Amino acid sequence: MLRGPFAVETGFSFGDPFALAVLGFGVALFVAIGALSHQHERAFSASMLYLLLGLAAAGLLSVLKIEPIDPLAQPAVLHRVAELALVIAVFATGVRLESDLRWRTWRSVALLIGLVMPLSIAAVALFGVAVMGLSVGAAIILGAVLAPTDPVLAGDVGVGSPGEADLQGEPRFSLSAEAGLNDGLASPFVLLGILVAKGDLSDRLGGFLAADVLYAVMGALVVGALGGYGIAAAALRLSERRLLDEKLDLYVAIPAALSVYGLAEVAGTYGLVAVFAAGVAFRRYEYAHDFNQHVHTGAEVVEKFGELAVILLLGSLATLSGLAAPGVSGWLLAAALLLVIRPGLVGALLVRSRFSLRERAFLGWFGVRGVAALYYVSLVVAGDVLGGSEERTVFWTTLVCVMASILLHGVTATAISDRLLSADGGDG
Repeated sequence: MLRGPFAVETGFSFGDPFALAVLGFGVALFVAIGALSHQHERAFSASMLYLLLGLAAAGLLSVLKIEPIDPLAQPAVLHRVAELALVIAVFATGVRLESDLRWRTWRSVALLIGLVMPLSIAAVALFGVAVMGLSVGAAIILGAVLAPTDPVLAGDVGVGSPGEADLQGEPRFSLSAEAGLNDGLASPFVLLGILVAKGDLSDRLGGFLAADVLYAVMGALVVGALGGYGIAAAALRLSERRLLDEKLDLYVAIPAALSVYGLAEVAGTYGLVAVFAAGVAFRRYEYAHDFNQHVHTGAEVVEKFGELAVILLLGSLATLSGLAAPGVSGWLLAAALLLVIRPGLVGALLVRSRFSLRERAFLGWFGVRGVAALYYVSLVVAGDVLGGSEERTVFWTTLVCVMASILLHGVTATAISDRLLSADGGDG
């Protein structure tokens, strides 16, 4: 049997790992296509199926005695896959947002970002120190890693594609905008936790505030807004002059998102913040043009298959020893974050907003954790910031929280969102 450049064997030979991987990915693609077909009509999310498929792959690897990727020894694999998936997902989220840029529209998003997110970080950090026995730095890192809600998974209950008026109400808008924006805005909090863990906060606080908060955030917004608007103008003119094949409109989002992300990172700003701003700005150029629908459709396809890759990888990493690493306290944190911390903070802090009780319940319940958390925790591991035991605890606690969120929100996505945002319940 020929096995590429690696080996040539004769006789019977079974179980080549690469061939098994190709077979598994082929099956996963079939499952993905089926799961994404008529997704809004199903009682569960596609991401839940991906996770179950990944867990099944983990079980098969164990049976075949094939060593899975060690995420603590090779964090770059998870980090890069999650990074690429996030770049496209965040851009797609910006493009699909229908509402204008008035403060009245974005006030609730500002509350979710400016109050709910930092208080969630503080609550998780407090739990990490008091219950899990983590150091202050490790606890802040854990809180920051788990802070961002996920634009890919929140897309199951957020706004629909451009022009889908029935899926563009204010609660859905707030949830989607929060998920797109807080992925990047979690970065300063992660850096803060790293500084505390290294004992460098007092010496580097001024530089941190100037470079990593003020410049990195504001610079990203400028780079993203100018980049997104400029790319939209150029792409639309090329399309109208038939210099860009209409069939290729679907793929404009990919170079647009990657270019803005790369430029923002080169400039020392937060790439994910820039990409979200680029998506919003892209949509604002010729706001109602059909071109936006084409671009979003292409971005959504890439977004969904990026999600598939990340969630499959997540599930395949699971081991019994890994799932036991957070201990009872880590599993309790997952429950507290999803069932108490997020719903409680949203319910309390938005009580004087325009949202009804049902709408606040919707926003509180769907604080989905996912790809962004995996992106940040793998970055922390790659940076070798924490000691061995704390690093293992933080990493696997994050994975447990993400998996619990995917399963819990995956099962309830359709039923609860329909019930809370039904016609008589109000959709803003």
